[in-house]
Amino acid sequence: MTTPTTPYTELGEALGTDFFSVRDQFTDEQWQLFTATRSFVDTEVLPDINDYWERAELTWHLFRRLPELGIVGEDISGHGAAGMSPLALGLVHMELHRGDGSLGTFLGVHAGLAMKAIDMCGSDEQRARWLPSMSALDALGAFALTEPHHGSDSVALETTATRDGDGWVLNGSKRWIGNGTVADLVIVWARDTDSGDVLGFVVETPAEGYSATVIPGKVSLRALWQADITLDGVRVPDENRLAHARTFTDCAAVLATTRSTCAWMALGHATAGYDAALSYAMAREQFGSPIASFQIVQDRLVKMLADLTGMQLYCMQMARLAEAGKLSPTVAGLAKMHNTRTARRVLSEARDLLGGNGILLEHHVVRHWADIESIHTFEGTESIQTLIVGRDITGISAFT
Repeated sequence: MTTPTTPYTELGEALGTDFFSVRDQFTDEQWQLFTATRSFVDTEVLPDINDYWERAELTWHLFRRLPELGIVGEDISGHGAAGMSPLALGLVHMELHRGDGSLGTFLGVHAGLAMKAIDMCGSDEQRARWLPSMSALDALGAFALTEPHHGSDSVALETTATRDGDGWVLNGSKRWIGNGTVADLVIVWARDTDSGDVLGFVVETPAEGYSATVIPGKVSLRALWQADITLDGVRVPDENRLAHARTFTDCAAVLATTRSTCAWMALGHATAGYDAALSYAMAREQFGSPIASFQIVQDRLVKMLADLTGMQLYCMQMARLAEAGKLSPTVAGLAKMHNTRTARRVLSEARDLLGGNGILLEHHVVRHWADIESIHTFEGTESIQTLIVGRDITGISAFT
């Protein structure tokens, strides 16, 4: 009996998952971004990530490689940003998450939330001021919306912004803020004490009254730090108020752009789980044969593949709709709900198929199995996405 290993060099190599020939729809530019990101994941991320994940340390050496790959800045045009097409953007996030959810989420927070907030809600001057350094990762961004008592009902946020002379004073608390302890630019959403509207501000750190502490005891996305943030009389000049962030609807518009990205993230995690399970099943021998020769194992692998290809088709159609300017928040929410739920099922099957070895980091599956829980939750939980779609199909809102 041989005891197989699943070295990182085998993950993702020649394990065909493109049963519906989606590769044929990639342009040369999209394919090049995909293959460059895949090579980075296979040769640089997978050899190192388990140790960092286990120790809950940030992978700065990997973060710094992202601008070199030309993938920082989502679909933002100019200012040194990547300016990717919807399909290229999705493929990049899929591949990063196939490597590691912490790394992919780091980029998602910095570029998909912080940079996008400035791009969508800032003035020309604000974009020119902050986006070039963020594209180069010379300045790191965070996005502070969620509060200790307001997650799904973030519209009810309690953090306040009070006009004071030629600036503003921010007071309140934020929670689950990725990059919050290390960011140079924190997009803070606060309620104007005069008008009651939700406004966006760029807090440049360090700032007097701004404090952030890492949330301990986290068992998902361990190589990414989320923070509790306190804003105690933080003064912000008026030129740091995002010019076109005037209501919560503007904040919601930023969040809507990241929802489809979550579906691609989930696809990356599921692909990693399937790859690892298939590699393991081919190498692991029991009762004198590879377990891949057993009917029940083949049945499970095929069902995992069926789930995976379904997720691919969701993502590809989302990219087509986005290219045509027709991707609605409801469709993005449906895809996020479907893909994160399906990825959880695929990763649970993969972990179980590996037996006792499934809980060892060296086989990678358990890391993805834990990380998908965060992606399933952030940017709107399954329950909230379900109710958004339910409102669309019934015309009746089940929440305020």
